[in-house]
Amino acid sequence: MFYPEELVEEIRQKNDIVDVISGYVQLKKQGGNYFGLCPFHNEKSPSFSVSSHKQMYYCFGCGAGGNVVTFVREYENYTFPEAIRFLAERVNVQLPEVEYTDEMRKRESRRSKLLEINKEAAKYFFYQLRGKAGELGKRYLTDRKLSEETMKKFGLGYALQYSDDCVKYLKKQGFTDEIIKDSGLALFNEKYGMSDKFTNRVMFPIQDINHRVIGFGGRVMGDAKPKYLNSPETEIFDKSRNLYGLNFARTSRKSYMILCEGYMDVIAMHQAGFCEAVASLGTSFTSGQAMLLKRYTKDVYLAYDSDGAGIKAALRAIGILREVGMSGRIINMEPYKDPDEFIKNLGTEEFQKRIDHAENSFLFEIRILQKDYDLSDPEQKTRFHTEIARKLCLFEEEMERENYLEAVSRNYQISPDSMRKMVISLASKVGLVEQHTPPKSGIQKKNTVEDGTKRAQRFLLTWLVEEPKLYSKIEKYITKEDFTDALYQQIADKLFEDFKTDNVHPAAIINMFEDVEEQRLAAEVFNTKLEAIDTRDEKEKAFHDIIVSVKKNSFAYYSSMLGTDVSAINQVIAGKKALEELEKTHISLD
Repeated sequence: MFYPEELVEEIRQKNDIVDVISGYVQLKKQGGNYFGLCPFHNEKSPSFSVSSHKQMYYCFGCGAGGNVVTFVREYENYTFPEAIRFLAERVNVQLPEVEYTDEMRKRESRRSKLLEINKEAAKYFFYQLRGKAGELGKRYLTDRKLSEETMKKFGLGYALQYSDDCVKYLKKQGFTDEIIKDSGLALFNEKYGMSDKFTNRVMFPIQDINHRVIGFGGRVMGDAKPKYLNSPETEIFDKSRNLYGLNFARTSRKSYMILCEGYMDVIAMHQAGFCEAVASLGTSFTSGQAMLLKRYTKDVYLAYDSDGAGIKAALRAIGILREVGMSGRIINMEPYKDPDEFIKNLGTEEFQKRIDHAENSFLFEIRILQKDYDLSDPEQKTRFHTEIARKLCLFEEEMERENYLEAVSRNYQISPDSMRKMVISLASKVGLVEQHTPPKSGIQKKNTVEDGTKRAQRFLLTWLVEEPKLYSKIEKYITKEDFTDALYQQIADKLFEDFKTDNVHPAAIINMFEDVEEQRLAAEVFNTKLEAIDTRDEKEKAFHDIIVSVKKNSFAYYSSMLGTDVSAINQVIAGKKALEELEKTHISLD
């Protein structure tokens, strides 16, 4: 542990998991839990469950799970101490100075070194742009009408044409070959050694929300490929969870953000006063980036290129925004290709007008869809109307669906009643919203004997957490040793101790495990789906069957060890006696 267990538990308890996750995920209460779209994988139907009672989350689609500390670590890509510091600050808990182990120091030192070397490289590139050797890069940026003030704001630089100039500089600053290579600033060849990854490129330092340089993008000067080159992912740089320009845009006073395709679009827009602009990092827009945006705004305006590739990217981004519960609008930049060209030719006032009249994303989708059909042909016209109806079926809320139905009918001269009948007809066949039945625990696998054994153990632990009063009725039959999986046994040991002191906190048990994968498995234990049972007699029988199953599995497990483990004898003898008594005992759930 990096901090005393008592302090970690205090911070965890003061950070209600529903409150924290609601800041990232739109949650709706269903029964005793809250559900939303999982932020860790793309999905259309909510399978991400958050329990206020257990103070845990679990996704029945991808298996992600844990407590509030796990969530912050995974979502923000934080280390454990970073997550604790974040949560402590959120609830105004003062943290003591931490005594680090050698391993902790090594891990923290590595992240610090990566941040340090990126900062030093940014300074190096910045200096080169302003020297004689950087004239080519400087000319490119001035030709793009960027002011010196804007170049300084974004820390723009230049990577020289020489193959190892940056590497030599970083070595002189005391950085080792290992950290230079791992930072992504160098390439390694067994024959020629290390050389610069970025050469003859204008450099765009990529900063996190705290203005720390975590990576770079480089635009080549000339015809070499690729045109844009980005740093590889490292411990501090995850392309899918960062956005270019967000460190500035997040403090914008606008109620929305503008999503662009490239670095230069963002820079040009900031220079023109549109400081709410951001861009994805050389890759397609991701759900992780959408969730990051959602922390700062509800509305996103898309300023993608007006060509075919830009339209395709915009349609994809609209779908991702919709999945995470955000609305998008499309800025029309015709007759120009991108925001930079538009502003240079028509000015900022005209661009603001385009923002003010940005197109609703659904109506944009329909307008683009219409281009695939010849509406003078009755057959194609019917297919176009059918596709509209199919898209209208995706709206869960009746009022929202009706509003869009009326808007589309008005725009394309369609009878609202005819469109409504078509929607109802399609809905009766496929349902208004695509149905999704999530697997019970992550990816479904072929059932095995081991799966059945572990499933019964998970069922029992989940049931006991749901109804703690039942523990006193079964403690004479079930011990921690009956849980033959090592992780389950650790959980049962702690849980049974907590039952005896009437101090049960399932989320605290997650903190027993430092590895995130083990935390996920522990969360799965407490979130096994119990089948709905109608009558009390059936429920009592099901509970009894689970206990007997766990005991039988335990008896078989220790019996198989008799030839190699003398200590198993006592467990087998006690297990057989308990099993015989258990099989003829009625356990009331009252």
